[in-house]
Amino acid sequence: MGTTGSQLPLPSTTAPAPVAALGAKSAVRAVAQHHQAVVGFLVGFLLVLLLYTTVSSQFGSQIAIGVLQSTAPVRTDQNVITPLTSPSSAAPSNLTQGDQVNKGENSDTPNKMEEDHIQHDVHGIESSNQTEAKFDGKKEKTPEQAGQPVNDASDRMEEELIQQEIDQGGIKNATNDIEQVTPRKPICDLSDPRYDICEISGDVRTLGANRTVLYVPPAGELAGAVSQEWRIRDQSRKYLEYVDKVTVRSLNASEAAAAPECTSRHVVPALVFAMNGLTSNPWHDFSDVLIPLFITTRALEGDVQFLVSDLQPWFADKYRLILANLSRYDVVDLNRDTGVRCYPRLTVGLRGHRDLGIDPARAPRNYTMLDFRLYVREIYSLPPAGVDIPYKAVAADNEPPQRKPRMMVINRGRTRKFVNFPEIVAAAESAGFEVIPVEPRRDLSVEEFSRVVDSCDVLMGAHGAGLTNFFFLRTNAVMLQVVPWGHMEYPAMGYYGIPAKEMRLRDVEYSIAAEESTLYDKYGKDSPVISDPEAIHKQGWRAGMKYYWIEQDIRLNVTRFTPTLQQVLQMIRE
Repeated sequence: MGTTGSQLPLPSTTAPAPVAALGAKSAVRAVAQHHQAVVGFLVGFLLVLLLYTTVSSQFGSQIAIGVLQSTAPVRTDQNVITPLTSPSSAAPSNLTQGDQVNKGENSDTPNKMEEDHIQHDVHGIESSNQTEAKFDGKKEKTPEQAGQPVNDASDRMEEELIQQEIDQGGIKNATNDIEQVTPRKPICDLSDPRYDICEISGDVRTLGANRTVLYVPPAGELAGAVSQEWRIRDQSRKYLEYVDKVTVRSLNASEAAAAPECTSRHVVPALVFAMNGLTSNPWHDFSDVLIPLFITTRALEGDVQFLVSDLQPWFADKYRLILANLSRYDVVDLNRDTGVRCYPRLTVGLRGHRDLGIDPARAPRNYTMLDFRLYVREIYSLPPAGVDIPYKAVAADNEPPQRKPRMMVINRGRTRKFVNFPEIVAAAESAGFEVIPVEPRRDLSVEEFSRVVDSCDVLMGAHGAGLTNFFFLRTNAVMLQVVPWGHMEYPAMGYYGIPAKEMRLRDVEYSIAAEESTLYDKYGKDSPVISDPEAIHKQGWRAGMKYYWIEQDIRLNVTRFTPTLQQVLQMIRE
């Protein structure tokens, strides 16, 4: 009873000993778990970062390599030949002397000509002349294969690509990292035993008065360009001394910088060739110039300009229809041309396979002598290939022909001429032929004479240039060749017999006896000229030429010759 109020007991601040120990362990465990979580997070973060860095660097390097390998090849030149067009029946003369083109103007003015349909079979093969810069097929090494750290290699590639884009105006071009493996084709080919030829594509310049052709390599090749020079005869006979040589030069960097500027630029190819040499003889006109010209340019379909060294006005006029059909552009007298003409492509020289012949395996579109004969006939507006020889050509009412077979007998003017020409004509008429005697006339045009030859079933003459008119005969017509004395059968067959057969003409040869040669009267039967022609030929070609080509004339024994006339008459009537 004497107290002043009651107080509740306060809680104790001191825990019992077992409880305190348990709290300490829990705190340690919590701290450990916290550190473990932090370490795990850091390890995971580092792994993710490492993986991201690796993948991104590899992806970047692959993109860079892909850019280098995706650059397209560079096409440096392309010339496609169009399908074959037909020759014209007539065309004006297209002779130009000197350089009549002002600087910077195009001088390729085509001649007007009517396009007729070619009768004979045409190989419609498109030709092309393409030069490509090919890329090295070796695979690029990855940075890992090159032994470089991934990130460093990727960064360097990216920096290089960016720098290239800046240097080249934003155009990615890795051609400096890719090896050019296509070597340039040699300009001139001197390997053929018969002819030399130079073929140039690119920046080609002609200095006509100097008989010189210059080739300026493209800028990308100038650093390694080497100065080269060739001198060739620009016709189909490389050893013919009568033809002067043309100089062809490929320039180095310093020479290219000093090269003369173009006074005229042309978009068509050009051909440099000579008209002189042994021309003026019809056989050489065709064998040395016209057939090689056909081989070299026919596939171009007239898209070529002729630059003629030693131009012969008579030749250009005589064969103007052929020249105008093979080229639609003015003929340039190269020796008198004072300008600098520039062409994208140019050929110096003519391809000639053999004497008066074509090798189809080496000719464009596998041209043959038959193709050439039909081509010439088309140019001169002669009947097409399907028309038979005149004797067998029937009238509109299918009546059989009433006239005799027609024979043209050609007499030579100087050597190997028929000394008894009237007697030979009479013998042919007696055998049953209508005879057209012909003696040389320089004023007779090819156009006019070709129509006369076409009207004949037989062309007869002594071995020589007059027989070259067999180009104007129809298929299955007969060429009757009189072979002079002196083992002349081989050249007679090679120069005329084989070409005639290749052109689907029939070849008959009559070899004269010793007594039918004027050499018999001049030297006597015991002279080696008569008794041993082989011994004469062994002395060299000059000896054979002297006696058997130049000194010899022919006096046909018409009695001995008549069976041959009967043989030919039977062939025509079959």
